[in-house]
Amino acid sequence: MKGYQTYHKRKIVFVFFAVVLVMIGLAGRVFYLMVPCSEYYTQKALELHERERSIKAARGRILDRNGVVLADNRTVCTISVIHSQIEDPEAVIKVLSEKLEIDEESVRKKVEKVSSIERIKSNVDKSVGDEIRECNLAGVKVDEDYKRFYPYSTLASKVLGFTGGDNQGIVGLEVRYEEYLKGIDGMILTVTDAKGVEIDTAGEGRIEPIAGNDLTLSLDMNIQTYATQLAQQAMEAKEADSVSIIVMNPQNGEILAMVNVPEYDLNNPFDLQSVYGEKTPEMLAQVSGNTTEAANRMWRNGCINDTYEPGSTFKVITAAAGLESKVVTIEDQFSCPGYCIVEDRKIRCHKTQGHGAETFLTATMNSCNPVFVNVGLRVGIDRYYEYFKQFGLLNKTGIDLPGEAATIMHKKENMGLVELATVSFGQSFQITPIQLVTTISSLVNGGKRVTPHFAVSLEDPSTGNIKKFNYEIREGVVSEETSALLRFMLEKVVSEGGGQKAYIEGYSIGGKTATSQTLPRGSGRYIASFIGFEPAEDPQVIAIAIINNPKGVYYGGQIAAPVVKKLYENILPYLEGIQYN
Repeated sequence: MKGYQTYHKRKIVFVFFAVVLVMIGLAGRVFYLMVPCSEYYTQKALELHERERSIKAARGRILDRNGVVLADNRTVCTISVIHSQIEDPEAVIKVLSEKLEIDEESVRKKVEKVSSIERIKSNVDKSVGDEIRECNLAGVKVDEDYKRFYPYSTLASKVLGFTGGDNQGIVGLEVRYEEYLKGIDGMILTVTDAKGVEIDTAGEGRIEPIAGNDLTLSLDMNIQTYATQLAQQAMEAKEADSVSIIVMNPQNGEILAMVNVPEYDLNNPFDLQSVYGEKTPEMLAQVSGNTTEAANRMWRNGCINDTYEPGSTFKVITAAAGLESKVVTIEDQFSCPGYCIVEDRKIRCHKTQGHGAETFLTATMNSCNPVFVNVGLRVGIDRYYEYFKQFGLLNKTGIDLPGEAATIMHKKENMGLVELATVSFGQSFQITPIQLVTTISSLVNGGKRVTPHFAVSLEDPSTGNIKKFNYEIREGVVSEETSALLRFMLEKVVSEGGGQKAYIEGYSIGGKTATSQTLPRGSGRYIASFIGFEPAEDPQVIAIAIINNPKGVYYGGQIAAPVVKKLYENILPYLEGIQYN
């Protein structure tokens, strides 16, 4: 009995101490939670009673080189509902359905959904948002934010690109410079009780948004506008599929204009009828496979995304390779009977009766195929391929737009004499218009391979700090001697040769015409083009015009050269006295 009492006492003592230890542990834990962790759990408790609504940051503007705003922001509203705060669901459904032009059933689903917050509609005109706000409906939130707006609608659409529903860049410069333009969204914080009802006395907290950086481009709105008008006129006059124009500073790669007509409406980028006309979805499917493909084609920038056979404009590259390798001089004598034989192929000149005796200079002025085949064969496959690399043709230009296509060229091991011959006068391979302009720029500017680009600088609107972009320039593409000879020869093409329809009295213009047939051969579809630079002695501006599938007369010297002439007649006086360096 005594032993049992002792055991019982010990058990009580053990339980007592165990309880004491637990109490000490709990007290310690409470102390730990209340003192060292108080800030953390206070924040957690606050978060349980806070409701967040984002505030869109103003997207950075896009401006031309003269400060003209090409992409801006308009104030719009986002309409949301908070289920726990709605007092009259039927009134909310009726008002939102009428004001937002949404069927009642769709609004009802969101109004009756039990959630912290439901977005009814974004990008609502501010006037409509103000009308809804004035209705003073409990549980309805009207928050102001921003929507992208393009003041000039279709101008430079395939360069600028557009944004999506959340103001994020989708294509063009909008997506290329997304990280700089997008800004940082803000936040509205409201405190609620346990039922989710806002506490009026607590007020609203705000984390202000940070606006994106403004982006200044090299593009000149005046030049872009006029080039677009010319391209549109040429497309309509020749019933062409499309017309492209690039205007660039060959000394530093700054692009002053890039046109691809037909352009589309940046403020309504999914409107296929603006480009395709009244075609039904079924008709569009026949043309492009489906409407999505039709939209992608509409947004596509042919100057950088598409390749083509350049034809005789590429003879500038062959001439540079021949002169640089010293296998030909401008005085060398040739004879053109109207064709030449390479292995088992008979390659014809555009002048079927032949040009007869001519120098390399006059052959360039005449755009004589047999002479350029001869020069290409003199250079040889190995050396010609090396010049391709040296001139930068096997790499992309690095232009600051997404989706640049690469040159489609024979592999060196697959290039025979026939392939070399056809490449020499611009056939059997494909390049992009921007690649051709960039390469010829490097051949006539003294041998500097520039990087074509649009972005010039960024400005932080809150601080005024400016960041300038720098681009690679590679020296030594060709010698200054070769570059000077090319400039001389190409000036003769315009003043006395096949490019005379680009000649302007009082100006010294160098250039080259081209007429190429699209694949398959015999399709009757042609590409007419002309590339020209001014002044010929020290080029400060270079331009190319490309007319795809013109009807009727299709020769580049007849229909593309006049486009560049009109362009230069308008913009050269404008450029005089303006420093673009």
